[in-house]
Amino acid sequence: MTTSALRVAVVGGGPGGLYTAALLARQGHSVEVWERRAPEDTFGFGVVLSDETLGGIERADSVVHTALGAEFVRWDDVDVVHRGRLLTSGGHGFAALGRRRLLEILHERCAGLGVRLRFRAGAPDAFALATTHDLVVAADGVHSATRTTGAAHFRPTVTEGRCRYIWLAADFAFDAFRFEIAETEHGVMQLHAYPYSADASTVIVEMREEVWRAAGFDLCDEDESAARCAKTFADALRGRPLRGNRSAWTRFPTVVCGQWSHGNVALVGDAAHTAHFSIGSGTKLAVEDALALADALAAARAGGRGVPEALAAYEEDRRPAVASTQRAAAASMRWFEEIDSYVAQPARQFAFNLLTRSRRVTHDNLRLRDPRFTRAVERDFGCPQQDPQDPLGSGTPPMFTPFTLRGLTLRNRVVVSPMDMYSARDGVPGDFHLVHLGARALGGAGLVMTEMVCVSPEGRITPACAGLWTADQAAAWKRIVDFVHTSAPGAALGVQLGHSGRKGSTRVMWEGMDEPLPQDNWPLVAASALPWKPGVSAVPRALTTDDLGAIRSEFAAAAVRAADCGFDLLELHCAHGYLLSGFLSPLTNQRDDAYGGPLENRLRFPLEVFDAVREVWPQDRPMTVRLSATDWAPGGTTPEEAERIAAAFAAHGADAVDVSTGQVVADERPEYGRSYQTPHADRIRNALGVPVIAVGAISSWDDVNSLLLAGRADLCAVGRPHLYDPNWTLHAAADQDYAGPAAPWPDPYRAGSRKPPTGRG
Repeated sequence: MTTSALRVAVVGGGPGGLYTAALLARQGHSVEVWERRAPEDTFGFGVVLSDETLGGIERADSVVHTALGAEFVRWDDVDVVHRGRLLTSGGHGFAALGRRRLLEILHERCAGLGVRLRFRAGAPDAFALATTHDLVVAADGVHSATRTTGAAHFRPTVTEGRCRYIWLAADFAFDAFRFEIAETEHGVMQLHAYPYSADASTVIVEMREEVWRAAGFDLCDEDESAARCAKTFADALRGRPLRGNRSAWTRFPTVVCGQWSHGNVALVGDAAHTAHFSIGSGTKLAVEDALALADALAAARAGGRGVPEALAAYEEDRRPAVASTQRAAAASMRWFEEIDSYVAQPARQFAFNLLTRSRRVTHDNLRLRDPRFTRAVERDFGCPQQDPQDPLGSGTPPMFTPFTLRGLTLRNRVVVSPMDMYSARDGVPGDFHLVHLGARALGGAGLVMTEMVCVSPEGRITPACAGLWTADQAAAWKRIVDFVHTSAPGAALGVQLGHSGRKGSTRVMWEGMDEPLPQDNWPLVAASALPWKPGVSAVPRALTTDDLGAIRSEFAAAAVRAADCGFDLLELHCAHGYLLSGFLSPLTNQRDDAYGGPLENRLRFPLEVFDAVREVWPQDRPMTVRLSATDWAPGGTTPEEAERIAAAFAAHGADAVDVSTGQVVADERPEYGRSYQTPHADRIRNALGVPVIAVGAISSWDDVNSLLLAGRADLCAVGRPHLYDPNWTLHAAADQDYAGPAAPWPDPYRAGSRKPPTGRG
C-alpha cells in the first residue's frame, strides 16, 4: 500500500477542477489550483445536477453535499410551449443552483481542506508542472490549452454544431423547465429556460446559423442581443428583460478525445469531453469525472499501483458513461438543429418528441413519470384504451396499432428486418428458410421480410444466396408464403429484391464477410469499375447501356414471380453498396454518361428499375425502397441528397422508405449506438411526409413505442432481437400486458402465452 501524500497541480478553477482538488485533499494530498480569473468571475448563470450525481457527492463528501442542499431550487415539471399552447409534463425531478454560488461553496471547501488556490494566475504549462508534481489535473475547459499542447497524445477532435446560442438570465424564477419556439420571418428560434434561485433563471436562446444571420444577430452586441431575445420571447418572460454576463453568441463544440491522460497528466470535464447543454450535463460530467478520478487514485494507491495506472483505471471507468452521454447529447443537439421539421407536428406529439429527443427518456419511463400526459399523447396517436373505465390505465401500446400501406393493412408496426441467411442451394430457399421465416411470422411481427433475394446468378452476394430467377426458386418461395398465410394468419410476408453489384462473389458471412471466394468466382458488374476493397476484391466491369436494360428486365421478371408467389409487399434494395446503391452514391458512381454525375443522373437507373418493377407488381400491393441515407464517409451522400432520393422514389410510387445507412464503402466510419440510424428516418419522414421504416439497433419494445409516438417512424424494423427470440413481438405484448388482436398467439402456442414461473429467491 502507498501512503505518502502526492503533490497535485490542478489547472483550472471551474467546478470540475475545484471538486477534484477537494476530493484529493480529503485523501491527504497536497493540492494547488491555478485559475487565471478572479474568484467571483464566472460565465453562465445556473447549474443543473441530477440525483445520481448528488448521490455520488453525498457519498464522497457530505460537507459539500449539505452545502449544496441548502442552496438548491427544485422542480418537477417541464413546460413546452408550441404555437401558443402550453403543455406540461411532470415527474422529472430537477435541482439547480447558481454557478457563482457553486464556486463559492467549492472555494470554501477547498480552503478548509488546505488547498492552495491561486486566482488571477495563469498556470504554467501542464507538462512543465508534470515534472515537479506527481499528478497534474487539467480542468481548463472547452478551450483547454493542455489538450492543445498535448494533442499528439490526447488525439482530440472538436466538431461545432449548426446552431448559434447565447447564455442570458432573467431576474425572476420560472416555475418549470421551459422550452418554447418562436416561428419568425427569419426561421425558428427556441428558448431553453430554468430557475436557479428564488429570483433568477437561466435563459438560453438558440437558432440555426442561417436564421441567426438572417435575423441580424451577427451584428448585435451583448446588450442588443439580450434586448432582441427578450422581445422575441416576451410572453415567456412576461415582458421582463434579459441580461448577459459577458455573453456572446457561439456554436457548441463537441469535444472527443482518443485518450484522456498521458503520463501523470489527466484531462477532466470539458477539457476531455463535452455534451450539448440541452441535456444539462457539462457540470454533471465534470463532477462525476472528479469522483471517478479520486476513487481510481485511492484504489491504485491501496493496491500499490502508481499514478499512470490510476489514470488508466479512471478513463476505463468513465469512458463508457461519457460516451453514452455524448451519444444522447448529440441526438438532442441534432433534434434542435432540425426543429423546423417538427414544428408542424400536433402539439402533444411535438412535446413528446422533444421530451424523448435524446432517447434517454422513453415512452415507458415517461408513462411512469406522468401517466396522464403520456396517455393523452397515446390517445392523439390513436391507441385505444384497453379498459374504458380506467382513463389512466394502460392503453394499447403504439406498436400494436395497425398501419396501412396501399391495399395492405399491417396488424402492428413491427417489421422483421431482411437478414441474409446464406443457406440456399442454387438460389432455392429450403427448409431452413421455411422454419426461419415461418417462426418469425408465428412470433407476432406485422411484416416479415425475406433476405435480399437476387434477380440473377451474377447478382448473388455468395453462392448460398436465395434467388428468384427460376421456376424452381419461385415454387420454393410459394411454399413459404403459403405456410405463413395459412399458419400465421394476419402476418404479412415481404420480399426484398436486389443485385449484389461489386459486393458479389464472396464467401458466406461466417467464413469471411465480404472476402472473395477462393475459387469458382463469377464476374462482377457495377456502376463504375471500382472494387469494394482495393487490392482484395475483384474489379467490377462498368455496366453498359445494354447491360442496364438487361438488368431492368431481370428485376421485372423476378417481381412477376414474386407476385405469383403471393408476397404481400415488395421492397427494392437500393442500399448497402449493392448494385442500385452503387449508382446513387457519388463515392461509387464515377460515370460520365447520363447515369453519372449530378444526383438526377445517379438516380436515373435505380428509378428506371423501380418503375419497371412497379409496372408489373400488382397495383393493390405496396412497394417500398431501402436506402442508405448516409455513407458514413467524406464525400458521400449528404442528408439533403438522401431527402431528394427519398422524394424521387416517393414521386414514382414508393409507399414507404426503409431508411438504413452505410455499407456503401469499405472505409466507412459509422456512429454506432442505440437506435443510431433512426435520426435519418426521422429526418426523411418529417421533411417529406412520406411513411418510413426505421432500422438500426432498435432493440427494445420501449424504443419502438417511443419512435412511433414521437412521429419519427411509422414502422420499426427489428433484426437481431428476432434472431435471439423468434417470438420477440409476442413477448413484447406480454411484457406490456397486451392481449389484443395485433399480437395473437397461434392456437397451438396459447398454453405458453404467459411467462413461465421462475425459482424462488
